[in-house]
Amino acid sequence: MKLPRRKFLHLAAAAAALAAVSRVAAAQGYPSRPVVGFAAGSTTDILARLIGQWLSERLGQQFVIENRPGAAGNIAAETVVKAPADGYTLLMVPPASAINATLYDKLSFNFLGDLAPVAGVVRVPNVLEVNPSLPVKTVPELIDYAKANPGSLSFASAGIGTASHLAGELFKVMTGAQLVHVAYRGDGPAMTDLIGGQVQVGFATMTASIQHIRAGRLRALAVTTATRSRALPDIPTVADFIPGYEASSWFGIAAPKDTPAAIVDGLNRETNAGLADPKIMERLADMGGMVLAGSPADFGKLIADETAKWARVIKAAGIKPQ
Repeated sequence: MKLPRRKFLHLAAAAAALAAVSRVAAAQGYPSRPVVGFAAGSTTDILARLIGQWLSERLGQQFVIENRPGAAGNIAAETVVKAPADGYTLLMVPPASAINATLYDKLSFNFLGDLAPVAGVVRVPNVLEVNPSLPVKTVPELIDYAKANPGSLSFASAGIGTASHLAGELFKVMTGAQLVHVAYRGDGPAMTDLIGGQVQVGFATMTASIQHIRAGRLRALAVTTATRSRALPDIPTVADFIPGYEASSWFGIAAPKDTPAAIVDGLNRETNAGLADPKIMERLADMGGMVLAGSPADFGKLIADETAKWARVIKAAGIKPQ
């Protein structure tokens, strides 16, 4: 697929997105240097840069990653929704996009209706993990301990409505275990307090957890995907003990609705080619990721299914944004 050279092709990173470059700016030669934003090591930003570099090389156009943090990713999504449907503004979609559809009552957009799915990228397990001082080594032991000591255990999350928060709430709904939620501003602070023992339980992403697990600073009880992770092959799944449990983080690419099908299909084809590239596969495997190659329709179904799933959990748990 050849994209016109009238401006840079922008790939927005997850809690963020790029504003489209106007024709006037393009005519004046803007931008004259790369425009890059940083997201302090977030999984979405890492993935956006990985896929953006691949697409830049394949398509001969620069993909610039810009982060628009705020409102749990809603600012980024709204930016893309309002952008011209010409393929120059894309969104790296995080799981929060499906969660926010129910969590927030008054969004100015409908995620399912106002964005066109382009391609899935990766599914990353969350890890049910505990501080090593907690005297539990299995999921059943954690459930029994929580029930025997109601309200004594806290679980950390990266914030209200994040994948790690909803993974914990789903665990509570399905087991009846009483865990007190403590919201942090990102995985980093949550990991610090979990390692320090200020909180006892976590459901963080594999990306945030794996080095701490390997170093013995945290004890992994289970991964939250339906199948085991190749990154931690000896760790069971939560579903091994709680049938039907699944709460992974997933990421993909979307564009404004009405983006021409030829552009969507071309980006899908090139993204899938990247996901089959050995170097990219190795990078994703290092994150504990499972490739989500497929059609735009496949990714659209995933978003719809996840939106419905988390709507049920949010309503059952009575979760409200802060």
